[in-house]
Amino acid sequence: MGLDCRPQREVVIDSSFVWFCEIDWSMWKFLAVGLANVRISMVSAFLCLFLSCGSPQFFAQDMPEGSETFRHASEAMRRGDLNAAGEGFAATTKASPAFAEAHFNLGLVREEQGRFEEAIGSLQKALSLKPHLHGANLFLGVAYYRMNRFTPALAAVNKETVTYPKDASAWMWLGVIQLARDRPEDAAAALDQAAKLAPDNVDILYHRGQAHLLVSKNSYGKMFKTDPKSWRVHQVLAQANSEADRPLDAIAEYQAAIKLAPQQPGLHEELASEYSKAGKSEEAEAELRQELDIDPHSAVALYKLGILQVQAGEARKGKAAIETALQERPGLKNSTYYLGRAEMSLGNNDVAAERFKQTISLDSDPELIEQSWYQLAIVYRKLHRNDEAQKALATFEKLKDENAERQQQRLQKNREAQDQIRASPSNPPKEPDKD
Repeated sequence: MGLDCRPQREVVIDSSFVWFCEIDWSMWKFLAVGLANVRISMVSAFLCLFLSCGSPQFFAQDMPEGSETFRHASEAMRRGDLNAAGEGFAATTKASPAFAEAHFNLGLVREEQGRFEEAIGSLQKALSLKPHLHGANLFLGVAYYRMNRFTPALAAVNKETVTYPKDASAWMWLGVIQLARDRPEDAAAALDQAAKLAPDNVDILYHRGQAHLLVSKNSYGKMFKTDPKSWRVHQVLAQANSEADRPLDAIAEYQAAIKLAPQQPGLHEELASEYSKAGKSEEAEAELRQELDIDPHSAVALYKLGILQVQAGEARKGKAAIETALQERPGLKNSTYYLGRAEMSLGNNDVAAERFKQTISLDSDPELIEQSWYQLAIVYRKLHRNDEAQKALATFEKLKDENAERQQQRLQKNREAQDQIRASPSNPPKEPDKD
């Protein structure tokens, strides 16, 4: 999309007057920062301010002195020529010292150049001329953040969220700064708000996940300290072992939790899942039945019991259990696959084929989508639909090869990461000044 930054009349955006081009603030949403390695392209951010320019008209009488210099500086900014852009914006501020946007853009250039004190001065000047200039407090906060001055950074970005409460990028930065201040609860609150405003922004989702992980870690730490013998402690340890793919260790912790709280809903169902991972189907089924004795309306336990029955060749019982569970909780993930397996075992191949096609079209686990193509190939052969069977089998082979390649790439990345860790110095980084 071309940029047209010829002079035009002032445009009102959220009560803020902007010279030369209308600002598309939705384009700010890509701004993000890694806490360990902070680097942000202010050139790109600046250009985003101009992406929604319409067809501006020339009104020379409305422009401050030095507007031609400002235009050339803007073009230099677009080319990435920071030195020329800085000189042009500086000249504009001298010619038109009351031109807030020139001070603002000069601040962006100085921030990109790493001249943070100068950036702070320019942004503060812009705000003194136009206190509600959209983005000025945000970039002022970023400049303070880059200098590890988290207290003034927080104050500046907080002003941006108050003035522009629908600016997702401002809420994200507020959360990032709170993370740097070791305030994960406050960070999570800010990042939750950012996610509401921009639910698909990956940078916001990343920082939000980091904040909630820290909140979770702190909560569990306090729990361990408060009551280290609680059954909840064993449950958390079991869940951690499960996530680490250590089912036998998870089984031991769940058993310890159940010993302390034998009637607690959910524990037997979670233990059953670990028994299934360990290949102990009989024990898993027994635990699920105990769970259903405690909580007869546990749709998840009944669903898992149905899956075990289908896998054990008890298709009719398994199908009935899964369908009953779906009445309690419609939309249980992957249910169409296991119903397809049940129908296939019962000889209902047409129905099974439809179930497997549903699995492929729904938000199912990738492994089960792959297996659905394999099962479809078998069902189509039984239905004498040989061409469709060959296509299904070819798709299965393709997905299997792609999955194997992804696994190899993950292994290679893990090896490279381990090599970097071994090669890195052992001294911890210096704790930054947190004001």
